[in-house]
Amino acid sequence: MSKIKPSIVLVHGSWADGTSWQHVIPLLLQDGYTVTAVQNPLTSLPDDIATTKRAIDAQPGPVVAVGHSYGGAVITGAAVGSPHVKALVYIAGWVLAPDDSISQLIGKYPPPPLVTAIVPDAGGFLYIDREKFHEVFAHDVSTAEAQVLAVAQKPAASITFEQSVESAAWQTIPSWYLLAQEDRAINPELQRFMASRIGAKITELQASHMSYISCSREVANLIIKAASSAVE
Repeated sequence: MSKIKPSIVLVHGSWADGTSWQHVIPLLLQDGYTVTAVQNPLTSLPDDIATTKRAIDAQPGPVVAVGHSYGGAVITGAAVGSPHVKALVYIAGWVLAPDDSISQLIGKYPPPPLVTAIVPDAGGFLYIDREKFHEVFAHDVSTAEAQVLAVAQKPAASITFEQSVESAAWQTIPSWYLLAQEDRAINPELQRFMASRIGAKITELQASHMSYISCSREVANLIIKAASSAVE
């Protein structure tokens, strides 16, 4: 008897929204998966965890939660206690331990080029300087697509980088990690530290922070691999 394919819940990071998964989604659909791309408000980590948890809880069966960048912190909290989430997939994602914050983790390694390109507004939200977006965030994405991403970027509340989770889903759920070797937004050695700390199955890719756009086939393959393992 064939096994039921888990649903895939995709969680975007800062300066992006659910449409940033547009190259990965068709590949997963073609392979027969039910896919949901969450639209998080990026107003606080608890807000984003609550939004993602609703999406997870709405799925009819087993779930694979996938988080890119800040979305990794979100799935770390949102999947806690869920009997349905069978695998976590971090795409150059932040992996928080209880009481960690992104700001604390950034300080462990030399800062990446992204930190020089972040611009705050009067309301406490952060943007990436449009003129620097392509270079520091998506250097292996086409110029035209990077321009769209820069113009459409969704600002993140600065508080999201200071907040933590009380419990971490990776403590009980198997994890996979895609390490972006050319990442200019999260130091690749910090990615290695986070992935190794949780015992994730690590795949390394010669890609920028936006690997799910520049290398969508490889990213989809990793998600499918995790999904297949989750129902074995």
